[in-house]
Amino acid sequence: MNNKYDIWFSMLDIVNKTKYKISEKYNLENIFHFSKEELCKFPLKLNENQKNEILRIDYKNVLDRYISYMNKNKIILISYKDREYPKLLSQIYDFPVYLYVRGNIQNLYGDNIAIVGSRTPSNYGRKMALKISKYMADRNVNVVSGLARGIDTYAHLGCLNSSIGKTIAVLGTGVSNEEVYPHENKKLFKRILDANGTIISEYKLFTKPEKFRFPLRNRIISGISKKIVVVEARRTSGSLITANFGLDQGRDIYAVPGNIDSNNSIGTNNLIKEGAYILNNFDDIFEIWYGQSIDMTLIEISQNVFKKTLFIYIFVI
Repeated sequence: MNNKYDIWFSMLDIVNKTKYKISEKYNLENIFHFSKEELCKFPLKLNENQKNEILRIDYKNVLDRYISYMNKNKIILISYKDREYPKLLSQIYDFPVYLYVRGNIQNLYGDNIAIVGSRTPSNYGRKMALKISKYMADRNVNVVSGLARGIDTYAHLGCLNSSIGKTIAVLGTGVSNEEVYPHENKKLFKRILDANGTIISEYKLFTKPEKFRFPLRNRIISGISKKIVVVEARRTSGSLITANFGLDQGRDIYAVPGNIDSNNSIGTNNLIKEGAYILNNFDDIFEIWYGQSIDMTLIEISQNVFKKTLFIYIFVI
């Protein structure tokens, strides 16, 4: 953890898959000291932008200050090669090469459940997110969500109302104090840390919010969770992307049924129609968690529906 060359490499604007290929086969310390001529002889084909990122001198110049900020704010960086890396997350497709972690790292290894949903929930949705989250936390299950407006916020708050389970926030920004998003959740950000919770991101410090990052972070929300609960979701909700990632990762998906006249219920009711577990009562989750038979019909959900949702979410909204 907090290896100087891993920290430098995590700062580079290079896609996750390419970072994996490089770090899997090559010594990062050697690459750190590469000249332009040496990089041109590098056996792995890199485009010009990737080469320029590796050669950027400004990252190297600020590296000591960057590490100092991490130490001051008790931020650690773990690599997929570290024994501290969550085993469950390491088994997903395109797992993040690096995770920035603030707070209690042990929470990443517990019984974790993701609770996600609409950013504009109804009173019913807010109430359900609070109740489900506290119910799970009271039974020593950690609650994972994305610190977004709406259901995410109430999922974190419900867990914070418990004295047992902890909450984990997965960000689409850096984990530094300066770019907490949305801004109204700055107090919630601090409460999570004060309550021995955890805040994680694959993005370097001081990364600002950009739309394309949030669907990508959803694979981490589902990746560190054993189960996923969708409380409310519109037809093109980002929470359906989380459900899709969870489906691909072999997670159990639950949906809270909603009013058929509500736009916020279209996504969740469709999940149930397609084969997701219907959450009739909170004990339903534990019945399957502790070894009851599992109906795998959800695996047969049309991937085209979710791909269309992902396309709309990223490129249209």
